Parts: sequence; C-alpha cells; structure tokens
Amino acid sequence: MSSDLTALPPSGALLGVDLGSKTIGIATSDVRRQIASPLLTVRRTKFRADAAALLAEARRHASVGIVIGMPLNMDGSEGPRAQATRAFARNLAALTELPIAFWDERLSTAAVTRTLIAADASRKRRAALVDKLAAAYILQGALDRLRRG
Repeated sequence: MSSDLTALPPSGALLGVDLGSKTIGIATSDVRRQIASPLLTVRRTKFRADAAALLAEARRHASVGIVIGMPLNMDGSEGPRAQATRAFARNLAALTELPIAFWDERLSTAAVTRTLIAADASRKRRAALVDKLAAAYILQGALDRLRRG
C-alpha cells in the first residue's frame, strides 16, 4: 500500500473509492485509463461486508489497482478521517493482492455537489448520486495525474 500512484501497475482498469462514514462511493476506469465512470454507492455496515462489496466490484471490472480518496485537511494535514481511511486501506490490503494508492480528495464532494446543484438535481437525487460521482472525481484526478507522468 502506498500513498504514491507509482504503486499501481502501468496499465489496466482502476477502481476509485470515496470512503465515507456511512457510504462508500465506487467508480471504475476504462482499461486505457482515459475516463472514470461512477458505478455505485454501498451503504456501510461492517468492515468485512464493506470490503467484500468493494473487492467484488474490483473483480467484476477486472481492476488492477485501487485508488482511495484521502480526506486531508485543507492545510494538507491528516485528521481523524484520514487516519480512519488509512486503517480501512490497511485492513483491505490484507484481503487482496491489488495495490492500493491514495489520492487527495479535498473538495471532491463539494465540487460534485456544486455540479449537481447547477444541473438542478433535487436534494434527494444529489444524495443518491454524490458518493459514486465523488469516487469518479477522485479517480479522474488520479488518472489525469498518471497520464501527465
């Protein structure tokens, strides 16, 4: 497990994860790593069930690595949410051979929410979409960075 994207294989689909306290947003990339697409939102229960759902999606989409959004504070420091994300990733790493990397997710949910508001999505519709769209936003940022080198 690495905070660095270089831990990921050079090609193949990646799974993007927005790890919230109540839900997990999941997205995938195409094998050429051009575009991230939102997949689904999983309601969190217990770690084993959450990890099983995430790894099932990784298998379903033939993912070669996982990018998890790291919820840094605005000053770049790590708070309790970042520590919880690292703990989740450590526990997940024990269950899979897939490499796991982190990507700064600051403002991802806010950006997605603004876009949905601009699209006149209702509050209920925004709630249903925001986590998986945030996962796609996080993954797209990582894909763009990987392409730039």
